[in-house]
Amino acid sequence: MYIALNGEVFKKEEAKISPFDHGFLYGLGVFETFRTYNGHPFLLNDHLDRLEESLKTLNVEWEADREEILKVIETLCYRNQLENSYIRLNVSAGIGEIGLQVEPYLQPNWIVFQKPLPPMSPLAEKNGKILCTRRNTPETPKRLKSHHYLNNIMAKREIGDLKQTEGIFLTADDAIAEGITSNLFWVRDECLYSPTTETGILNGVTRQYIISLAKALGVEIKIGFFPKEDLFRADEVFFTNSIQEITPLKLLEDHAFPGNKGSFVKRFYEMYDSHTECLLSRKQIE
Repeated sequence: MYIALNGEVFKKEEAKISPFDHGFLYGLGVFETFRTYNGHPFLLNDHLDRLEESLKTLNVEWEADREEILKVIETLCYRNQLENSYIRLNVSAGIGEIGLQVEPYLQPNWIVFQKPLPPMSPLAEKNGKILCTRRNTPETPKRLKSHHYLNNIMAKREIGDLKQTEGIFLTADDAIAEGITSNLFWVRDECLYSPTTETGILNGVTRQYIISLAKALGVEIKIGFFPKEDLFRADEVFFTNSIQEITPLKLLEDHAFPGNKGSFVKRFYEMYDSHTECLLSRKQIE
């Protein structure tokens, strides 16, 4: 398997970074994960926009060269013989001395990983479980998709190896937040609901795409703070992320939902599926 390090493609066993990289020493790094569909990196520009904004928060100076990144992805697809794949673009702060640094990081390391994705049925369903582990409060004004993943790891350990179950975080104040690796939506009386980013959730790229799609379709949207009871009163519930796409909820504890038979889920997925090989940004549908 091949990966790319700072724009150069290597066999994964040959790629190396310094142990003095502050991404390793202090968790100063961010990443994006997305899919390629027949070689096309879906919503790549949205991922790069969020990545650059996150790096500014970390005081890491790095501007994505769109053409170079597209070329790297194309090369990896060719070398690894993977047109439909998982891509992770990771940027770490770069080398520094041991100790906390306040000056900007000027030479970050960026890595592009690729791996195959198992065959996935459209609208594959999951069950849900309300977590005891609470969504923590981000250290920055907005949650970053950063190397600091302990809250998610502890939540995943609570679920264990139940691959068909997604844990649902609540905030310390019992408001609905998000899934362990996903954002959360539900429908009630023809209105689409989602928690506000003020709950501390990650503003997922697929989340933003779904909101833009709903607006384009004329669907009413309400974003805010909601109690967990609202999930049990919903007509449909679904998760979103860039790898699992749109994942309908079938069962939440003892409460059943329509799952992949839900009319909203089907409608959104039809549009999603039609965009995967052509869109680089949700702005193309706004």
